[in-house]
Amino acid sequence: MKVAIVNYGVGNLSSVRRAFEELGAEPVIANHPSALYDANRIVLPGVGAFKEGMAHLDHGGWSEALREVVGEQGKPLLGICLGMQLLASEGHENGVTPGLGLIPGQVRRLDELGCTLRIPHVGWNEACHDGSDVLFEGIPDRSDFYFVHSYAFVPEALEHRLATVPYGVDLTAAVRRDHVFGCQFHPEKSSKAGRRLLRNFLSYSPC
Repeated sequence: MKVAIVNYGVGNLSSVRRAFEELGAEPVIANHPSALYDANRIVLPGVGAFKEGMAHLDHGGWSEALREVVGEQGKPLLGICLGMQLLASEGHENGVTPGLGLIPGQVRRLDELGCTLRIPHVGWNEACHDGSDVLFEGIPDRSDFYFVHSYAFVPEALEHRLATVPYGVDLTAAVRRDHVFGCQFHPEKSSKAGRRLLRNFLSYSPC
């Protein structure tokens, strides 16, 4: 299975590629939007700020391609960390920046959401889920994943929130809308549970 990993200039791609190689997939670093069209799966990684991330996507032609290939053609996509946040309608960091709009919602700073703990949220923490979604199949509730973030996704519709993470308040740990998935944590750095989640994404079959 061919997995296109979007290289838009904001993230370490090698660990993501390695994780998919270990699962027997065929990961390809996509250096141009045209590479998305013949892939079976798309992964949008990323670290850093929402505004910078969207600027890279827009200027590189990625935003248009992702909305077409994922939004219109229905190819499964997994957003990781900043990549998950960019799926939202807008991000609130240094002003309001429009996102890809693939999952309606906003991205806000943790303390705006009631978090009183240290920011950024860094380290291992548990993802709370009910086990009903394919992305968490075979992963026990409250399994630990590795997080690094100062902002969190707030989906408009609660049914789009797959998992939460307790960090002073319950924050969004994973989202899904149809064939579009996102996780705030780094599955490629999250040991056994992370590998299972990536395998579940590969196994997912759109209706």
